[in-house]
Amino acid sequence: MRKSFYHFLMKYRQPTERDELTAFANNVYDDLAFPKQAEDYDEVSSYLELNGLYLESMRIFDEAWEQYLIEEKY
Repeated sequence: MRKSFYHFLMKYRQPTERDELTAFANNVYDDLAFPKQAEDYDEVSSYLELNGLYLESMRIFDEAWEQYLIEEKY
């Protein structure tokens, strides 16, 4: 069974921000409307483009998505 992107990202959540990925994970955790069950790039990307004001650059999301694909072996 595949993990959702949200579930994958939560392993990078930390009490203090160490890097851009940790900050992204922390902000997604606090975003109650984030599509937590999504496994589709376009769904998550569209959501972040419209609602991800906490994301400085979509590059951070793209890098996290690439890691998601590698670790989940898509």
